[in-house]
Amino acid sequence: MKIMVVGGGGREHAIIKKLKENKNITEIFALPGNGGMANDATLVNIGAKDIEGIVKFGVDNKIDYAVVAPDDPLVLGAVDELEKVGIKCFGPQKNAAIIEGSKVFSKNLMKKYNIPTAEYEVFDNKEDALKYLETAPIPTVIKADGLALGKGVIIAETREAAKEAVISMMEDKVFGDSGNNIVIEEFLTGPEVSVLSFTDGKTVVPMVSSMDHKRALDGDLGLNTGGMGTIAPNPYYTDEIAEICMKTIFLPTINAMNSEGRTFKGCLYFGLMLTPKGPKVIEYNCRFGDPETQVVLLLLESDLLTVMMATTNGTLADTEVKFKNGAAACVVMASSGYPAKYESGFELKIDASVANKVYVAGAKLENSILKTAGGRVLGVTDTADTLEEALKKAYSNVSKVEFENAFYRKDIGAKALKAKE
Repeated sequence: MKIMVVGGGGREHAIIKKLKENKNITEIFALPGNGGMANDATLVNIGAKDIEGIVKFGVDNKIDYAVVAPDDPLVLGAVDELEKVGIKCFGPQKNAAIIEGSKVFSKNLMKKYNIPTAEYEVFDNKEDALKYLETAPIPTVIKADGLALGKGVIIAETREAAKEAVISMMEDKVFGDSGNNIVIEEFLTGPEVSVLSFTDGKTVVPMVSSMDHKRALDGDLGLNTGGMGTIAPNPYYTDEIAEICMKTIFLPTINAMNSEGRTFKGCLYFGLMLTPKGPKVIEYNCRFGDPETQVVLLLLESDLLTVMMATTNGTLADTEVKFKNGAAACVVMASSGYPAKYESGFELKIDASVANKVYVAGAKLENSILKTAGGRVLGVTDTADTLEEALKKAYSNVSKVEFENAFYRKDIGAKALKAKE
């Protein structure tokens, strides 16, 4: 089988490495991929948002199955266009990907179908939003409606900061058209949990839970990032909570989407907050999370392609999806200055002994030399029977990766270890 994976980050590298375990796959193409994936896939210089180019490549190269991994092409309708030319895909169609593509849509969906989430108001003009903030409870959360590279959410600790956030989104257009509409919502407290799930639109199979570390610096300080590391499973996510989530959030969401004529197939990501009043949805993503994928797929025992095809074919209920016991950890190595200003173009050296534990997110090949080409450069991972051991191994692997101006958090998993005590 010939497979193509659309996307070019660490998540896609993790997906490709897992797909390679299937012996029926003869070739994997990454569109566009990155230089750090060159040993695992054939790189094709077609951007993830170039839907026309992706479809043409799929037809010309007789691709048997496509995995559309990032949010942008899903929201733009890549799956619809590929299916029109007979290429089966992993991922939701455009009308279902809106669950991530519009926060206004997803919040209204939750309200309509009584799915637990934060209280909220929607605004399409700055004046009304600013007026509302004069009496709104503080802290509060302000979200741009559309996609914003995972950065369109601002937690405002003061009324002044909240007003600045509204002006930056709606007037200054820091997130472009994504800020034409905004959501202002209640600030929730409690441990955060990421639960990725496979679904074929009828059956939901949650993957092992995980914990992301969003802030750039140790102690959860610094700016919000795309994620500085992850661990799995998340110790706060007990069997009892998992049962509550299945009944009150996971199945109701799938059923709600069906009722709206927007059947969701692929990976639905539930960003949850375990509040004193029970689990609530912070956000939905219409795809695998990054860097959650890097730990979750390490613990997947079942064949990934088989499971993906079951979501496409509607046979997930009859397909075994098994995860290993134990734990996984991922430490992201970034360019100093990320997520603000940083330099790249430095030689990247990965010791051969850890190459299979490294998922590259931002790198390019120049004259056969691998160089950094992004803020988040790579994720260094490992697994073990216990979380403590998995973290120890992952940090040991970090010492075998070198590039100038590298930085990483030294406390990935610390909160989880404390929770386990």
